[in-house]
Amino acid sequence: MLGRIVTVFTGAALLVAVGGSASAADAREWRPVVMAALGDSISAGFNACGWYVSCASRSWSAGDDPAVQSHYLTLLDRGEELLGHNANLAVPGADSADLAGQVAGAVERRADYVTILIGAQDACTSEERRMTPVAVYERRVAEALAAFRAGRPDGRVFVASVPDLKRLWRVGKDSAVARGFWSIGRICPAMLARPASTARADQARRDRVRARVAGYNAALARVCAAYGPACRFDGNALFDCPFTLEHVSGWDYFHPNAAGQRLIARRTFPAVRDWLEEPVPAPQP
Repeated sequence: MLGRIVTVFTGAALLVAVGGSASAADAREWRPVVMAALGDSISAGFNACGWYVSCASRSWSAGDDPAVQSHYLTLLDRGEELLGHNANLAVPGADSADLAGQVAGAVERRADYVTILIGAQDACTSEERRMTPVAVYERRVAEALAAFRAGRPDGRVFVASVPDLKRLWRVGKDSAVARGFWSIGRICPAMLARPASTARADQARRDRVRARVAGYNAALARVCAAYGPACRFDGNALFDCPFTLEHVSGWDYFHPNAAGQRLIARRTFPAVRDWLEEPVPAPQP
């Protein structure tokens, strides 16, 4: 009923006509007023514009740099309500255990649209055995989303799949510079340790890490489906993204550069594009 009040008139035809007009008047297009980026260093824009620093302006989610054309800027093109209300709560090094705290921050800011990209750090551990179990990861994400729903019942959520870490190894393993950065910086050892090795044990380790990431993405799909129509998962669009070294920061050969952040935005926004045309109830006084 969209919360409308219909005055009772005599004559069924007149009642239907009045009801239809009220429905059209109350409907409006979805336009978030406050959005928040949640997640890890990727959403924080880490190394996208400088040496080992976050660069929120180039975040695929809430960034305001036109070079990236983030979710924020794409939404802003449709209306000015969102202008300046793009909080970036993502933290470099965060894993699924940190998501609940970020959700609390989004609720405090009254965010009505949040993007979530979390899980790379759950897999990029110092040793393979330290990776977060899929069941634990799923529980943490589900609890965080439940907290967002409780705090912002009319809010909407976009969940991005965790990128394919094995693809990063594949596109960088033949680069001496990339291998050097990975080794010196001890970057994602679970996947990137001994990158030139063709030993069966190392190949099997990389396959297991990739399988763990695929498990995280399957968990994200389940959690988002359980949340309902107000949550959208990207359907593994980011995991399947055919990125190259041209999309990776030259500071560490791990994080997306500006081109990589733009690629993420372009790959992920289609999952929520139809929301822009979807009529929703107008807020009631």
